[in-house]
Amino acid sequence: MSSQLLEEASKIIPNTALLVNLVSKRVRQLTMGHRPLVEVGPRMSNADVALKEIIDGKLTFEFQPEPAAKI
Repeated sequence: MSSQLLEEASKIIPNTALLVNLVSKRVRQLTMGHRPLVEVGPRMSNADVALKEIIDGKLTFEFQPEPAAKI
């Protein structure tokens, strides 16, 4: 994993736990055969691809509000 890509992606998603979860989920998808959303270089790992997708704005997230507890 490229430290430069990680640093750039951290500027977009500063929450480390969220960034790790997003990247790992996307790496799983890429490993299963999903197509990359960015141009892939010859030595890019799946983690690098996921980070590049985040940096380029191709991979985003949204918070889902938790349902209110019933009393």
